[in-house]
Amino acid sequence: MNQIKTVALLGLLSAILIIISYKLIGGAAGAFVGIALAAVTNLGSWYFSDRIALAAYGAQPVSEAEAPSLYRIVRRLCERGNLPMPAIYIVPTPAANAFATGRDPEHAAVAVTEGILNILPEDELEAVIAHELSHINNRDTLIQAVAATVAGAISFIAQMASYSMWFFGGNRDERNSPHPLVMLLTIILAPIAASIIQLAISRTREFAADAGAAKLTGDPRALARALQRLENNARQMPIEGNPAFEPLLIVNGFSGEQFLSSLFSTHPSTEARIQALLKLEQEILRMSGSRF
Repeated sequence: MNQIKTVALLGLLSAILIIISYKLIGGAAGAFVGIALAAVTNLGSWYFSDRIALAAYGAQPVSEAEAPSLYRIVRRLCERGNLPMPAIYIVPTPAANAFATGRDPEHAAVAVTEGILNILPEDELEAVIAHELSHINNRDTLIQAVAATVAGAISFIAQMASYSMWFFGGNRDERNSPHPLVMLLTIILAPIAASIIQLAISRTREFAADAGAAKLTGDPRALARALQRLENNARQMPIEGNPAFEPLLIVNGFSGEQFLSSLFSTHPSTEARIQALLKLEQEILRMSGSRF
């Protein structure tokens, strides 16, 4: 059901891109530009999503000699989950966070910050990495990268249209131009709609990745502890990077006013995720007890 919902939301994002091009550029030419942009952004994000995301946070590749403990954890989880070994990166920041990227399990990368390596004990770090590997296994990394790229294209077109209205509005051919009010509403509402859809896509994937991590480690409570610790850290030390790629992070990485932060959050609330993990722990214990 989550996969169907995600595909529908991605389709809606592409439709918004086509509609905004049609409204702001006008006619068949505008629709063609929108279709071309949708195709290019989807194809480009498929090929280059890993490089774009890693560059957005300044992630640096590390060798096994440089990070033996990290490699040991990743390799152990990959063997347990029958997954290819991803490339491993470290983000040079004291903020504690992690993300995965790549178009498929064979072309994937896991990135952790220096901060997360410093504050999490090994069992909690293992749970976080298991969460990221679950995203890779579920192809969430590609889905989120496509959503971020298409939403970014929508915002870019709207911004260019607003500049056009501001600087060249008086010189437009009014017979071929959309109504100014229609233009204004499109410029304002399209990026908001794109952001809301992007958030919905991200939220549908987090619970599944949490459950996948719990299954991979057999310890849902370790991830619950890690999420609480990471949220507390993020409030004090937000990570610097492109907000368009925040859905890739394991917890919201940017500070903001509490009401707006929850309204436009890229993730379900940490409390809801923890409750789901604790419920899953009870189910695992109940199943284990029924075997004896």
